[in-house]
Amino acid sequence: MTPLVSIVVTCFNQASYLKQSVESVISQTFTDLECIMVDDGSTDNTQEIAQQLMNLDSRISYYYKENGGVSSSRNFGFKKAQGKWIQFLDGDDWIHEDKIRFQLQHLNNLDTKNTVLYADYERVFIDSEQQILNKQENIVGHLSKQQLIERLLIPDFLADSPFPLLQQCLLMSRDVQEYKLFDERLKALQDRDFTLDLLLAGVNFVYTPMIGAYYTKHQSNRTNNWPYMKGYYIMLYETVCSKHKDLIPLSQTGIVFLIKEAIREKEHDNFARLLKMFYPPLDFLDKKIKIHHSYLLQLIYQARLLIPSFLLYEKYRGPRSQKIISIFSPFINWFKKQNQTYSNSD
Repeated sequence: MTPLVSIVVTCFNQASYLKQSVESVISQTFTDLECIMVDDGSTDNTQEIAQQLMNLDSRISYYYKENGGVSSSRNFGFKKAQGKWIQFLDGDDWIHEDKIRFQLQHLNNLDTKNTVLYADYERVFIDSEQQILNKQENIVGHLSKQQLIERLLIPDFLADSPFPLLQQCLLMSRDVQEYKLFDERLKALQDRDFTLDLLLAGVNFVYTPMIGAYYTKHQSNRTNNWPYMKGYYIMLYETVCSKHKDLIPLSQTGIVFLIKEAIREKEHDNFARLLKMFYPPLDFLDKKIKIHHSYLLQLIYQARLLIPSFLLYEKYRGPRSQKIISIFSPFINWFKKQNQTYSNSD
C-alpha cells in the first residue's frame, strides 16, 4: 500500500547520530509513512547502522549514492519517495513524535495542492560526546509571504528573528517538488533558494504552531566554517538575483555585509562578484562615509589595498596606532569629500 507520507533522511558520515534521527521517524504517532535513508557516500559505519535500523521496521529503506551534497541527496530521495507528502530530515537532527499528525491536522478546509506546512524548532547544542550543552527554542510564528521572502534573504547572524523555513520543519505536498528540486550547485544555503522559488511561484505556506524539529549544532557542522559559508552566500545571492532581479534591493543587508568584508580582507574576486549586485547606498567606516555609486566603491577598494589595516579598522589597532592614524587622516577626509561631491551630483 502506498504510504501517505515519505520522510527522507539524508546523511553523510553521521552514523553516530543516525539512530536517533530515524527512530524519531518510525516512532511518529502518524504511522502511514515510509522512512528513506539516503547515504551520500559516507566513509564511516553508516551502512552498518542503516542495516540495523532496517531490521527494526519494514517501513525503513536505505540507499547509497556517490557523494554529491545534501541537495543531490534530497533530490535522489524525492525520486524514491512514494508518499503524497514529503519531509526531509538531516541525519543528525530529529523530529517531534507528533509532528506529522499535528501538521496534517491543519489541512482542514485547505487546498492540499501546492502547500507547504512549516513549524517552530529547537536548536540543540551538543559536544563531541553528544552531550547536550544548551537548548534554544526558535518560535517562527505566522509570517506573510513578503515577510518570509525578506527574512530568507538575510543571513541569520544579521537577523533578529529565527530562520523561518528550516527544512526539518517542513512538510510538503508532493506536487510542490514536481516542479522545483534543490539546486545541486549549492552545497549550503539551498533551503533559502528552494523556498524562495516556491514562495515566488505562489505556493501556499501554512504555519503549524509546534516545536516540530530539533536541529543540532555541533563541531562538525559546516556552518561553523565561515570561509566555506561565505562562498555559498555569494553564490546564493548570485543565483537569486539572476532569477529574481526585483529581489536585489531586498538582498542588500547580506550583500553589503559581504562587500565590507571583501574590502577589509582584500578579497578581489569576491568584491568583483558582489559589486555586480550592489544597490546603493552603503555606509562605510562606521557610517562615516555613505557610498552612492559603485565606481566610488571601486575607488575605495583600490585605496584599501594601499592603506594598512589598522588605519581603517579598530580590531587591528594597537596602543601606538593613534600617532600613525593622525598622519593618514587626510585620506579619510578625502573619501568623505569625494562622496559628498558624488552625492550632490545626483
